[in-house]
Amino acid sequence: MPERALARIRPGAVARNCSRLRAALTGGAELCVVVKADGYGHGAVSCARAAQAGGASWLAVATAGEATGLRRAGIEGRILVMGALTHDEMVEALAAAAEVVAWNADFVRALAAHRGDRPAQVHVKLDTGMGRLGTDDPMEARGVAEKVAAAKRLRLAGVMTHFATADELGDEHFPAQLERFGAFVARMRAEHPGLVAHAANSAATLRDPASHFDMVRCGVAAYGLDPFGEDPELRDLEPALELESYVAAVKRFHPGQSAGYGRRWTATEPTWLAVLPIGYGDGWRRGLTNNCDVLIGGRRRPLVGTVSMDNVTVELGAEADAAMGDPAILIGRQGEERITCEEVARRLDTINYEVTCGLSRRVRRAEAP
Repeated sequence: MPERALARIRPGAVARNCSRLRAALTGGAELCVVVKADGYGHGAVSCARAAQAGGASWLAVATAGEATGLRRAGIEGRILVMGALTHDEMVEALAAAAEVVAWNADFVRALAAHRGDRPAQVHVKLDTGMGRLGTDDPMEARGVAEKVAAAKRLRLAGVMTHFATADELGDEHFPAQLERFGAFVARMRAEHPGLVAHAANSAATLRDPASHFDMVRCGVAAYGLDPFGEDPELRDLEPALELESYVAAVKRFHPGQSAGYGRRWTATEPTWLAVLPIGYGDGWRRGLTNNCDVLIGGRRRPLVGTVSMDNVTVELGAEADAAMGDPAILIGRQGEERITCEEVARRLDTINYEVTCGLSRRVRRAEAP
């Protein structure tokens, strides 16, 4: 039976992407796959398992709750919680045997007071130009690291940063960040041998091997999304998500008839429209009004009229060459045609993973080969 909104997830594609990413790493660097935000909308647990099958030795999340969810699902291995933590969230993260990020002395003191049954693994973050979490003073970061190393219940596990413009080819900020972090890593390694230094996101991993250090943190590329917004197949990445709906009704329209709120599309000649039961309540955003294609019968058909909460309309043309129940592909392949997440993101003037993260809980996720 057709479903109103279905995301087909291919864990095998995630595993293959991870295997390819890992094979491209230099200097024995490890692969950490980021599965925050429910695996960028793909399903955190299944994608975590697939990532590990593809060679990922670390997983990363943003919140303590995400780490707890992975552990409850039986996920083992090293998990890094990268986000800011309240006291209660810190306790939860440590209870999940997750590693945490510190950048100031107050947080280190709170960590040192924990009463867990194992030392807390701590990564110190230097802000080299992202302007978010982390101190931008290398000496302060060094002092935080020394406090971690001196605390009996803490272990200094790593140092990290995050790049702001790695996905903008030709910019000058990325090399400057990389140089600044490299200098910091050299000093920290001399003082604290055995640290895991990590900085690269997907874009940096693919762009510059010098950014690999001891580990890379790949998110979008693991899911087959191109970090530069281009065709993922050009970088041998396999998209792991397809979005599907179905034709709920086929209607004849005469010149002057309109479809959708605000009458933003009006027929200029006799035509047929298909109604699909998917809308912005599912994450198919209103910005796609008169602004994207859908695959029906192996052909591109324009979405016409305003995207509603629960429905969209698609123009079939002069012939009603679709029937109730026919599948409609919004992201993915049908016949010889393909609509990528990157294409949808360009229509919305956003990034590909905002599209996948925005798919709501009304969209059922189903694993596919």
